[in-house]
Amino acid sequence: MTQHASLTAERWARFSLDQQILMIGNEMNRGLRLLRPEDLESLRRTYERVLRLVDLTVAAQPRRGLRRELLRWRDLVAALYISDVPDPGAHTETFRCLLRFTPAASRQIPYVLGERQPTVS
Repeated sequence: MTQHASLTAERWARFSLDQQILMIGNEMNRGLRLLRPEDLESLRRTYERVLRLVDLTVAAQPRRGLRRELLRWRDLVAALYISDVPDPGAHTETFRCLLRFTPAASRQIPYVLGERQPTVS
């Protein structure tokens, strides 16, 4: 049984979207410490929790456009989940993308991921 298996959609819906995104982000942040090949099973369990919380968020979300974007983001996590090797770069960019869903979550990027350096072509 996963950590969030007993969390109901009704209870989850009582949290604001900011809180929901930040709680999903908390799981993604835990995953940052599990990006070594020897931690793959623990990382997968983290992704299972992320997927569960995203599913609850989608179910609680009345806005179709936001539901669609959350499901697209969920596909990114699903790809990380089925990967045979951890991909730190993809995990970080997927996490960054999640934090861009709300202004409150976006403000956390410098604290959890640092500022992205601009690339020079």
